[in-house]
Amino acid sequence: MPGLNASEIRVAGNGQIFLAPVNTPAPANFAAKFEAPWVNLGYTSADGVKFIKKDKLDPVDTWQTVAAIRYVFSDRDFSVKFSLLQVNADTLPFVLGKGTTTTPAANTYEIAAAPRVEEYSLGIEFTDGPDIVHRFVIPRGVVTETDETAITRTSAIKLGVTFSALTPINARFEPLAVWSMNKTSPATTVAAAAESAE
Repeated sequence: MPGLNASEIRVAGNGQIFLAPVNTPAPANFAAKFEAPWVNLGYTSADGVKFIKKDKLDPVDTWQTVAAIRYVFSDRDFSVKFSLLQVNADTLPFVLGKGTTTTPAANTYEIAAAPRVEEYSLGIEFTDGPDIVHRFVIPRGVVTETDETAITRTSAIKLGVTFSALTPINARFEPLAVWSMNKTSPATTVAAAAESAE
């Protein structure tokens, strides 16, 4: 809705991060939940999630002009950054790369000496009050960076990670990422309900 509308200001009061095999479909609608094979990665730091979008545009220069005459896209990087607080069989392989477990009962995770790039689907859901839900899904992406992990007696272990979107298999018809919301604002929903009642 154009103009000043306080009901469209969003505060992500509570959120969750989900992981699934690459190209796993997101829930079809907001009545559906992130269910298997989606896995909830658990608690994250109070910093929440940071979205990072970097576009690189190259100028087209001409002999006849000093300023660029137009710009063309040469690169797009879209990433999300967050820190996981739970250390378990879901978070460690995601952050450190898929390793091996000698025996399930031993709870031993071995970091691979010769890792390979692992692709995933990532889903983020946050709520603003009891009615507003937003979802952000990257259908295909990889972990491109991890933060230093401090292990001390004064703070929780944080598994900081940057997850970057990859071009979809069918780039012509599929998006790099999708941001959806169950409603734009409570005021919009009330107005729509009033119109339908007339």
